[in-house]
Amino acid sequence: MVKNICVVGLGYIGLPTAVVLADSGYNVHGVDINENAIETINKGEAHIFEPNLNKKVNEAVERGLLTASTIPAKADVFILSVPTPFKENHKADLSYVENATKSIATYIEPGNIIILESTSPVGTTEKVVEWIEQERPDLNFDGQSSQQVYVAHCPERVLPGKILEELISNDRIVGGINDISTEKTAYFYSSFVNGEILKTNARTAELSKLTENSFRDVNIAFANELSIIADKLDIDVWELIELANHHPRVNILQPGPGVGGHCIAVDPWFIIDSAPEESRLIHTARMVNELKPNYVIEKVTEKVNNKPNSTIACLGLSFKANIDDLRESPAVDVVKGLATKFKDTVYVVEPYINELPVNLRDYNIQLCNTVEAINKADIVVLLVDHDYFKEIDGDILKDKFVIDTKGVLNKVVGQKQGPIGELIT
Repeated sequence: MVKNICVVGLGYIGLPTAVVLADSGYNVHGVDINENAIETINKGEAHIFEPNLNKKVNEAVERGLLTASTIPAKADVFILSVPTPFKENHKADLSYVENATKSIATYIEPGNIIILESTSPVGTTEKVVEWIEQERPDLNFDGQSSQQVYVAHCPERVLPGKILEELISNDRIVGGINDISTEKTAYFYSSFVNGEILKTNARTAELSKLTENSFRDVNIAFANELSIIADKLDIDVWELIELANHHPRVNILQPGPGVGGHCIAVDPWFIIDSAPEESRLIHTARMVNELKPNYVIEKVTEKVNNKPNSTIACLGLSFKANIDDLRESPAVDVVKGLATKFKDTVYVVEPYINELPVNLRDYNIQLCNTVEAINKADIVVLLVDHDYFKEIDGDILKDKFVIDTKGVLNKVVGQKQGPIGELIT
């Protein structure tokens, strides 16, 4: 019977997973290299923002069902939930997965289940087996030995802001290195997941997650490319998309300043790297989305050139609305680009953080509140559609030139937008 879980990686997915498991009655031991995170969790607090997460961490720690450490412990199930960023040339950096795997190797016992939840290139789950075999040649993975260990991939597929809910309600894909690994892992997930458990093999499970996010990336690229076309042709892209979406079989997404986050901006590259000649559409979409921040910077630059010495306020830094996650955020790229081009201070508003991220601190950027930033600015650039910004008093935008990349501020000031969301105020 599974009682003890070891979750390696206590970030945006690992920590919510740990508290969901604790809430289901499992004894959970969390592991992370971030000592500040470990200290915070053991005090019953979350070191990251996610609705209701802090409360759930406190409850789990108070009940003695969640502990955290920099060192793993013996368990029935080990869950690897560590980052899989990319290196130069967009090649996957699997060092976090490799280090996590090797860190648990000495704690693994026959009968244990090892689950890779990290979004990974095809073949990574097989590499996990190889890394364990290097450290523990006494273990077996063929599904028949008494020294058998079960290994599977189960990619997370949750929406930031609703992670605790979707970890339970969403369907889960489980792919083992063999049939028995799939079955045992699927049975484990069925103990706390209400969604359907979909069984396959490890390689298909890996590609399924990459496919989901690549599909979204391609569709966002279409919307972003439309916004650039509409700009060239002097057409309101927001009205254009609204009209086109009245077709019963058309559902165009909304454009923005680019694509960010730890999934959509990263996962397509894993497919491209694995099959570069066969993934031309995915590659093109990725380039469209990666270049969109530069397009926004160019639009702001045009306005500054028309009115020299203009000051700029940028609203939003996170990669999507109503969260504090800045990973791969196009808003960060836009702000950094503007601060690099212009000597005057760029004023930035981000209601979900208290200080600038490290990668923005060496620039002429000042974090401040919304009213202060807009009052100091001649040009206001809306980069993230936080609900917070939808409550802005339209009067403070008078006499400002507004570039709204998310189609939010036209409702605030009661005016129609021009190309890519420009407001003529």
